[in-house]
Amino acid sequence: MQKISNRNFLVFLAVLVGIVSGLAAALLKGMTHSIAAFLQDDVQIEYKYYIYLLFPLIGILLSVMYVRRFIKGKKMEHGITPIIYAISRRSSKIPVHNSYSQIITSAITVGFGGSAGLEAPIAYSGAAIGSNIGSFFGLNYREITLLLACGTAAGIAGAFNSPIAGMIFAIEVLLPEFSIPAFIPLLIAVATSSVISKALYAEPLFHLVTGDWAMNGVFYYIILALVVGVYSIFFAKLSIRIKRWLDGIKNPYRKVWISGAILGILIFLFPALYGEGYITIQQILDGKHEALLGNSIFAPYQGIGIALLLFVVLTALFKTVASLVTLSSGGNGGIFAPSLVLGGLLGFSFAYGINLTGWAELNVVNFTVVGMAATLSGIMHAPLTAIFLSAEITGGYALMVPLMIVTAISYLINKAIMKHSIYTKVLAEQGDLLSLEDKDGTVLSMMKLRYLLEKNFTILKPNEKAMDRRHDIIHTKRNIFPIVDDEGKFLGIIHSERLLEILLGEDVSAQEKPMQEIMQKPVDIVNISLRMDVVMQKMNREDVWMLPVVDDDGKYLGFISKSAVFNKYRALLMRQAEYYA
Repeated sequence: MQKISNRNFLVFLAVLVGIVSGLAAALLKGMTHSIAAFLQDDVQIEYKYYIYLLFPLIGILLSVMYVRRFIKGKKMEHGITPIIYAISRRSSKIPVHNSYSQIITSAITVGFGGSAGLEAPIAYSGAAIGSNIGSFFGLNYREITLLLACGTAAGIAGAFNSPIAGMIFAIEVLLPEFSIPAFIPLLIAVATSSVISKALYAEPLFHLVTGDWAMNGVFYYIILALVVGVYSIFFAKLSIRIKRWLDGIKNPYRKVWISGAILGILIFLFPALYGEGYITIQQILDGKHEALLGNSIFAPYQGIGIALLLFVVLTALFKTVASLVTLSSGGNGGIFAPSLVLGGLLGFSFAYGINLTGWAELNVVNFTVVGMAATLSGIMHAPLTAIFLSAEITGGYALMVPLMIVTAISYLINKAIMKHSIYTKVLAEQGDLLSLEDKDGTVLSMMKLRYLLEKNFTILKPNEKAMDRRHDIIHTKRNIFPIVDDEGKFLGIIHSERLLEILLGEDVSAQEKPMQEIMQKPVDIVNISLRMDVVMQKMNREDVWMLPVVDDDGKYLGFISKSAVFNKYRALLMRQAEYYA
């Protein structure tokens, strides 16, 4: 604090976050691929490939057992949604166990063949690393959020070997209002993570692909974008249905057996569904199209073009089901990899199908890369991340214009139907999403009603008379008196004007009446669990400045006033201005 400025200290911590996140990314990739290699290559037993079908079930089961055994009393979440929620509602605080639990459970899930990706778990792990480093050094909300974003970006950069995509993802999804000072720590964190991860685990995601695009292909890129945009809507809606179905199975082990059986059958029919699925995309990029059928029961049909096309389309469809079942059944992983693989399969199917008709001769490699970006953009509502991630991991920078076209179209189609991405839909429905479009709602969503309660009111009992509490009534600074019984239950209110009229008036009968006979019901009552935007709607609808607040049992807690809300609103706006300065 004495020798270094705050900004330089943040840069130092960004380097630290980048180093630890890079180590975590290398560890996760190494563990996952070691497990997969052992199961696929080192295990040599009779009927191996029949047991092979049980591996995904075993992986999910081990993941569930780990959570229930070692994360007792703590919530184990996965994906990007909890990171966004932590920024919105938890002051960017993430439990420390996520730094390692995400790595362990996702390595087991994906290593044993779960149809998911490693990128969301390492992003969550990186976010936990950044959050806890910031908390350890006593930083404020603004600085912890920045380090959380640095950790997320560094995790993605380390997992994909794509620093630009990691940084853009953090800006596009976590820090949509950013400035140059926030940009610098992100740059440093992702660069550091990429160096560390590449030094420890240098295997690229895909071997680089280069190829220019032709003007006569623009029309087909647009058609592909329309197809993928519609499919991304189907993906989002199917995700909701599968999650709802599996959430209805309360016994976690029963859920594992059901999902494991589904995955086993699907992988038996379509081997490309095993694990992340990047091997399948690499075969397409290498031009080894017929190899896609090689390890399946459909191998005899390798030389038939229409059979290959149908097989890839079905693989894309069931990749959707397999990944959603994996993620909703207790396994840990993300939708980055499924989205990329799904998009690659759709892009290949489209181009290969057009080529079979003879209408045109399309470059299937280019359409595979472009399909990956289109799907990622539609599902995640992150077109810039989709562009640079697809370009970085495939070397397809020559396809920048087609990438821009398809990501924009796919995003707009999905956005028109699904207002929120697969990451933010649940948060938006719960009122926990920070929105740039609704500034008032965003700031109100950051407020907690329990912290805005005003309690310095004189409480009157229902059987008391005005003369009994004359001194308290006259000397109070408030003009409202809550009537509360001996059990704390809220009954009604009396305004000071009415009480003074009774005390100073000549109506003796009124002075003898207990409070329960002269009190009145408030125009509305607020439950302590209500969101602040709902509270403000109540106040505006009834045109009142103050409302009583009760708990679920109807017990009096205090009052909420517009003055308290406006003061907190102003403070939060100032904090946001400082955060994005």
